[in-house]
Amino acid sequence: MGNTKETNKKYLLDTAENREFLQEMCNELLDFGHLFPSPGGSSYYLGDDGTPWKEYGRETWITSRMTHVYSIGSLLGHEGSETLADAGLKGLKGELHDSEHGGWYVGRTQENAVMPGKQCYAHAFVILASSSAVLAGREGAEELLENALEVFDRRFWNEEEGLSCDTWDTDFTVLDDYRGVNANMHTVEAFLAAADVTGRDVYRFRAGRVIEHVLSWAATNDWRIPEHFTKDWKPQPDCNKDRPADRFKPYGATPGHGIEWARLVVQWALATHGEDKQAAKRYVEAAERLYGRAVEDGWYADGEPGFVYTTDWEGKPVIHDRMHWTLAEAVNTSAVLYRVTGDEKYRSDYSRFMQYLDEKVLDHVNGSWFHQMDEKNQVIGTVWPGKSDIYHALQSTLIPYYSPEVSIAKAVKEKKKLK
Repeated sequence: MGNTKETNKKYLLDTAENREFLQEMCNELLDFGHLFPSPGGSSYYLGDDGTPWKEYGRETWITSRMTHVYSIGSLLGHEGSETLADAGLKGLKGELHDSEHGGWYVGRTQENAVMPGKQCYAHAFVILASSSAVLAGREGAEELLENALEVFDRRFWNEEEGLSCDTWDTDFTVLDDYRGVNANMHTVEAFLAAADVTGRDVYRFRAGRVIEHVLSWAATNDWRIPEHFTKDWKPQPDCNKDRPADRFKPYGATPGHGIEWARLVVQWALATHGEDKQAAKRYVEAAERLYGRAVEDGWYADGEPGFVYTTDWEGKPVIHDRMHWTLAEAVNTSAVLYRVTGDEKYRSDYSRFMQYLDEKVLDHVNGSWFHQMDEKNQVIGTVWPGKSDIYHALQSTLIPYYSPEVSIAKAVKEKKKLK
């Protein structure tokens, strides 16, 4: 795939045809997610055709993602987005918020019971959602953002370590010993968004501290990022080896995270060092190594197009399934690396990923993207049934054509679109 002499202009970065393709996808994705809000505002899990699967819990991280994307939708002028963003905010300020102990529940069950625990991952997404909602001018968003930052600073951020912890019990009395890089990746995303919205450089500085840790771990591990750690931040390379397809804590290296980290590293470096390309160079080069390792390990690793979900520590595929979010991040990062380096190999990668998206992952019948496929690119749902939300896919229709140094909602708000 992508080896033909002439690539369809629809897949080529900076063509009118590609811009139109992404614009159409963006509109279709925003249309697809319209049924997400429950009466209380928390997000239903969406099925294959966008119909809510009400037997699933209504989780904070999904609600936050949908609030984020419809805040962006309102900035783009998508009809109905303001109402949908406000619905998500209602859920985050209401039934998902713990008014007794502070912070946000994991979610609500079908019976409306509280899902136990307090997750760094979910709280990071509350920061992202409220930051985007502030930019969209939604009522109550500033108060929500300040609350989310205060809770995160007090409960999850460890100033001494320069990293975030992972999970508390519901009333914030017992901290789990597990530490994870995934939650810290979304901490970086959230902190960069918060810095862009509030102007508080402390959050950008903190993002840089996390990034330094991750790059250090990756550089000594052949640019494969360790995902799981003890409470003392000692790597646990065999974590979940007996259940390698765990939804949030899979065994081994996750190529999609290497790719996603690469983009966030570039965003942070450009935001921190401005026009001083020399100062940012070390980080851009590190991002290239992260991306290069992940693509080499993950793309077309078993004779079929697509990214494998995980590999072992030598780069051999473990879980061959293809997850839609990995492809979305590959679209984003290949475009961003082309923007900052001018290297045509990234533009070529982007074209291959676009073609694969169009031919295999984009659901041309029911809308959105297939969330999980097997090694033969047949749709399955063992880890991600249905189409839970539109966050990754929606962002990949925008990031390739917006300035890479700012968070995507801020870029859309300020119309920092690349010519």
